[in-house]
Amino acid sequence: MSEQQLPSWADPSVSPADLDAQGVSRRGLLRRAGLFGAAFALGSAATPALAADQRGFGGDDPRLAYLVGDHHVHSVYSHDAKYTFSQLATAAAKYGLDWMVFNEHSNFGHASYGAALEHQEILKARAENPRQLIFQGLEWYIPAAEHCTIFAAPGPHEVDVLTQFELAYDGKLLGYTDGAADNPNTARNEAHAVKAIKWLADQRRSGYVDDVLVLANHPMRLGIDSPHEMRNWRDAAPEIMIGMEGAPGAQGGGIPGWEGPDSQRGEYTNKPSVNSWPGYPENAYVLYGGFDWMTATVGGMWDAMLAEGKLFTITTNSDVHRVVFDTWKNGDWLPGQNFDNTGHIPDPVNTDSPQPGGDFWPGQFSRTHVGVTRYGYRAVMAGLRAGRVWLDHGHLLDGLDVRLTRDCDHGQGVTLGGRLRVRKGEKLTLNVTVTTASRPNTQGILPQLAHVDVIRGAVRGPVADREDWRAPDTKVVQTTDVSGREGTYTLRIPLTAGDESFYVRLRGSDGKRNGTGYLGASVDPHGPIPHVPGDGDPWADTWFYANPIFVDVAGA
Repeated sequence: MSEQQLPSWADPSVSPADLDAQGVSRRGLLRRAGLFGAAFALGSAATPALAADQRGFGGDDPRLAYLVGDHHVHSVYSHDAKYTFSQLATAAAKYGLDWMVFNEHSNFGHASYGAALEHQEILKARAENPRQLIFQGLEWYIPAAEHCTIFAAPGPHEVDVLTQFELAYDGKLLGYTDGAADNPNTARNEAHAVKAIKWLADQRRSGYVDDVLVLANHPMRLGIDSPHEMRNWRDAAPEIMIGMEGAPGAQGGGIPGWEGPDSQRGEYTNKPSVNSWPGYPENAYVLYGGFDWMTATVGGMWDAMLAEGKLFTITTNSDVHRVVFDTWKNGDWLPGQNFDNTGHIPDPVNTDSPQPGGDFWPGQFSRTHVGVTRYGYRAVMAGLRAGRVWLDHGHLLDGLDVRLTRDCDHGQGVTLGGRLRVRKGEKLTLNVTVTTASRPNTQGILPQLAHVDVIRGAVRGPVADREDWRAPDTKVVQTTDVSGREGTYTLRIPLTAGDESFYVRLRGSDGKRNGTGYLGASVDPHGPIPHVPGDGDPWADTWFYANPIFVDVAGA
């Protein structure tokens, strides 16, 4: 159950007329990458990771295909959602997803009934449609903090490990949710969160589950994920706690005239509270170009973590509960039934009028692209852990491939999430291959990429102050105007290794809404900016982001 054959869209014998639009596009990318047929099905093994003193200079990553997915999907097995498992799986297939995670909210009803019931639906779907890789997960209420996605590889214990975890470590179920600075239980609650992540790592280490991953969800929605907590989670088990949502779901929350005059993309409508970490400014509680302030701020929290030289992957997803303009409403409970004694809400009922909601279907707007060498569950998880990830909104791009190479050799170099070992003063080339959007998105817009930004930051190692959210040596170092370019093209961007190790990362947008970045024009002269409350059309402000590549300078 852990690995599957190539899906139909990757098989060159299948007529393009029989493929969905997403499949046609990715099949073309696979052909150009040489990843068709048996070679891709068997997979090319990645070079094993070596200790720094064992590695030679340079690097050599395998060629990759990118699978599109969403790790934050809610169904009737969440107490506050609406759609059936079948509705969501069908929508995901329509919008071209290869993998998805059903991460239902933790709840006593979910642990007692819902998780097992949903598992039966997942097993049936896996058997009937191997085209989709469907994971079962849990949305964990982190003790003293916000939420996380947790999901395991398919196997005999994938549900058991989630329900054991839910009952033993969930902050809501235990009453460990108060993160106020003056709460006497805060230290206990934070320690329990770290213990929880270590417990998951132990289950993987012991072989009870093949694999398990954790990603922090909507980290700045409430401002209660403090910098030291995020570092503590990562450091507890970096092979398990691999990153965070760079952009949350609910991207339709700011559509003009839909959710009210104060509405925001992501439904980020909160202000600092008694539970918030006091070091976050009030204007950090909204999205910037649809991305969380931690990610969107050049030199901000994400960069502060990367500047320690440790990978921290970002993702995007739908967080689907209630889709914008949808006409379905929740069904009615039968007498005596509730979520606690059933583990699921009643199936929805269709109506003739739009119902409240700020979400998009999985894959409709937000997409996380994961680089793999074969098609399978463990391959997706390995790609996420390795940081071979880029994201886009509004289907801004059909494809992105990034390689950093040394000019003095002819290797493939390293790709997203990788590390390149070089000497001081060496000349490097960042090769960015873009495949532009070839078809209109679901809004009827043919997206056009306007610019590609290169962001560079020094790697200084662990910080002395674990509450520090700034990376003062990170900035935009180059912007390339790509307006009007179509098809597939490669940007070759020269870099030079200086006296210290560093990382580079990429972003770009449709260029429709830009301004001075949060930390000033000298750091980010044309970055993402918030929209006016109540006027946040997500389709008119779309971005892509890519995970970093690290450069280790010998002797630094």
